Amino acid sequence: MFDMMKMMGKLGELKDKMNEAREKLEQLRITGESGAGMVKATVNGNKKLMGLEIDPSLLSPQEAVMLRDLIVAAVNDAQAKAEQTAAEELKNNTAGILPNIPGLNPGAFGF
Repeated sequence: MFDMMKMMGKLGELKDKMNEAREKLEQLRITGESGAGMVKATVNGNKKLMGLEIDPSLLSPQEAVMLRDLIVAAVNDAQAKAEQTAAEELKNNTAGILPNIPGLNPGAFGF
C-alpha cells in the first residue's frame, strides 16, 4: 500500500539534500580553457562566470576577433563542465532518497 507519510518524509529529506548540494555548487570552481590554455574561464557549479584569464600575447588589436572567439569557447567549456559536475553532485546528494529511475532528474523538482 502507498505510504503517503513516508513519501512526504522522503520529499523533506530530498529538499534538505538539494539545498546542501546547491550550497556546495556555489563554492565549486570549474575551469574551462581554449586556445591551448591561452584563455581560461572559471565558473562556479551554477555556471556563473567567476574569473577570466587571458594570455597577454592575445591583447593586441590584431588579435581582437580571435580573442572574442577564445573567450566564448573557454566560457562554454567551463559551463559544460560545471553542468556535468552539478549533475554528479545532485546525484550523489540524493542517492538513496529517490529510486534509481533512468532519466529522472532530481533538479527538476525545484527544491
